[in-house]
Amino acid sequence: MNRKSDDYTVNMLRPKKGYMREEVAIILAVLLGWGVVTFGFQFLIWLMGDSSQGCSMVTRFRFFNLPFHFWFTAQFLPLWFIILCIIFNLYIDGLTERHSHRRDRSHE
Repeated sequence: MNRKSDDYTVNMLRPKKGYMREEVAIILAVLLGWGVVTFGFQFLIWLMGDSSQGCSMVTRFRFFNLPFHFWFTAQFLPLWFIILCIIFNLYIDGLTERHSHRRDRSHE
């Protein structure tokens, strides 16, 4: 009953080469896409504010009979999250398929 225990550590800041490094790159790209759209639009509204009340062309523009900034925040950002989830899953599936040649395929 002497089994050698192999320690397996994962460090997101120093991933191993191959699958793990590519997976971390995909995760960082998705997080960057989320952050740019979420916070970038809010920064754009603030940057384009041309009055003391913060009104700008972005806040005056109407889309589907709603102020554009409201529509963007309430409708587009949840949709963007779903799009990012789909993109993430497609890339991870492709990555897994590319690296699956190392695995045992006896279950197929």
